Amino acid sequence: MRSFLFLLCVFLAPLSSSSAKPNILYILADDLGFSDLGCFGGEIHTPVLDSLAGNGVRMTQLYNTGRCCPSRAALLTGQYPHRVGLGHMTTNDLGRPGYRGVVSEEAMSIAQVLAPAGYRSFIAGKWHLGTPDPTKHGFEEFYGTLVSAKRFFDPDHLVRLPEGRKARQYPEGEFYATDAVTDHAIDFINLARETPDKPWLLYLAYNAPHFPLHAPKEEIAKYAERYNQGWDQLREERLGRMKEMGIVAADTKLSPRSTWQNYGETKTGTNPAWHSLDEDRKTDLARRMAIYSAMIDRLDQQIGRVIEELKQSGELENTLIVFTSDNGACFEWDPFGFDIVSSNQNILHTGEMLDEMGQPGTFHSVGSGWANASNTPWRMYKHFNHEGGIASPGIVHWPAGLKAEPGSIDHHPAHIIDLLPTALAVSGAEYTGKLSLPGEDLISLLNSPQSTSDRKLFFEHQGNRAVRHGTWKLVAFDDKPWELYDLHNDRSEMNDLSQAQPERVSAMNADWEEWAEKNQVTPLPRDLGVKYLKAD
Repeated sequence: MRSFLFLLCVFLAPLSSSSAKPNILYILADDLGFSDLGCFGGEIHTPVLDSLAGNGVRMTQLYNTGRCCPSRAALLTGQYPHRVGLGHMTTNDLGRPGYRGVVSEEAMSIAQVLAPAGYRSFIAGKWHLGTPDPTKHGFEEFYGTLVSAKRFFDPDHLVRLPEGRKARQYPEGEFYATDAVTDHAIDFINLARETPDKPWLLYLAYNAPHFPLHAPKEEIAKYAERYNQGWDQLREERLGRMKEMGIVAADTKLSPRSTWQNYGETKTGTNPAWHSLDEDRKTDLARRMAIYSAMIDRLDQQIGRVIEELKQSGELENTLIVFTSDNGACFEWDPFGFDIVSSNQNILHTGEMLDEMGQPGTFHSVGSGWANASNTPWRMYKHFNHEGGIASPGIVHWPAGLKAEPGSIDHHPAHIIDLLPTALAVSGAEYTGKLSLPGEDLISLLNSPQSTSDRKLFFEHQGNRAVRHGTWKLVAFDDKPWELYDLHNDRSEMNDLSQAQPERVSAMNADWEEWAEKNQVTPLPRDLGVKYLKAD
C-alpha cells in the first residue's frame, strides 16, 4: 500500500505543480458587433458564450484598436500597434515606422514571453501580422489563415505550419473554416497534454463573422425570417435588453443611424429608415443579416466544442479564458463601391438564387445598416474611433482565479493591450522585452470591483483618433475637429462638449500628441502626403 501511494504521488506530481499556473485560452472573433451575443443583448443564439459570461464576468468597456491587424498586434505584443509597425494594415507599407505593415522585430509575442515560464503556445485561426510564419514568433503549431479570410468553404485558403506539418483532410463538400480551426485547436490541446507538467496558451482567432458571408445552409435557415422587420426595430429591441441586463445604463440613448460611404470614394449618406427601402432590397438585406447571424451561431457552437474538451479533461476550472472581438461590426459594402440603397448585381432576390447566398462562390458583406445594429447603441463602426468602432464585448472566465461574483458585469475601461500583461501576471512569467508594456492586468482589475480607474487609453487609425481619460473621451474623424464626450452620462456620444470645455480639449489633445509622438503615430501618413489605402 505504501508503495502504491508513493507511485501515485510521483504520477500526480506534474499535474499538481502545473495547477498553480493556469492554461490560457484567448478567443478572438473577427468583426463581431458589441451587441451581437445573447449575453450582450443580441437575439443570436450563443448559449456557450452566454454560459461563460454567466459563470464569469462581462466587461462592457473593453476596447480594441478599431481594425483587425492593429488589434491582433496589440493583443499579441501588449503594445499599441503603431509602436510595433502595424498602425494600418499588413498589405500597406506607408513608409513610416508606425505603418510598415509588418510586426516589428523589437516586439516580443505573448508566446515568447510565456516560454521561460514553461508554457507551450499554439495558434489556430487568423494571424494577419504581415510575417509568413507564426512559429517564428514563439508558437509551436499553427493552422489558419496568414491574411484576412476570403473563402470559408475552401481548405486551400488555410495552411498548417511549421513546414512539414499536415493539416486534417476533409471529404469533398464538408469543409467549413470555423469548424476546421476548432478541429486543429483541439488537436493542439491534445498535443499539449503530452507534457502534463507544462501549462499551455492557445490563441484561438476565428475568422467569423468577417465577410464574405459564408455559412452552412442549416444554420442560415434558423434566421431566414428573423430580420424581415429591419434594423430600426432590431436596434430598439437590443437596447431594451441591454438595459434590462445592466450592460448599459437605464438612461442610455440610442444613437441616430450612423453615416455610411462608398469606401474609398466620396459618396456618403446616412443609413436609411428600413421602411424606406424597396421590397427587393429588404429581401436581400434581411438574408445578409441571417447569414451573418448563422456565422456567429456556428462560431458559438465551435467554441462549445473546445469548452467541452476542457470540461472532460478537468482543465476548465484552471483555464483563464478571455473572449473579445478585434473591432466593431464592419460597415463595408461588397464589392466596394456599391451603396446601401442601390441595387447591384450581387442582389439575389427569391427562390433558388436567394438560397445560394452564403454558399461557395458568393461574396457578400452585411453592410452599414446591419453593422449599425450590431454595434447598438453606439455610433459608427470598424475603422473609426467612436464607440461603435472600438468597443468590444468582453468575457472573462476563470473559476480558479476570479473572485468576482459569477455573472457579474464590470464597467472598468480596459484595452486589448491588457491581455499580455494579464498573461504575465497569472503565469508568473518575467517580461524581458525591449519595449515597456502600457497595459494592465485584467484579473487584478476584476478582483477589485470597487476600484476606480483614471487610466488613459489612446487610439488612432486612418487619421481617426481618440483619447479616453477616466470618463472623458476626446474623439475625431480624420481631418475633422475634436469632439468631447462625458461617457459616464453620454456613452452614445451625442452631446459634444468641446465648445463648452476648451481647456479640457486642450489638455487631452496634449496627452494624445505626447502619446502619438512616443508611439510612432505621428506624423500621420496624410501629413506627409501619403494616402491611407483602404483595402482590408
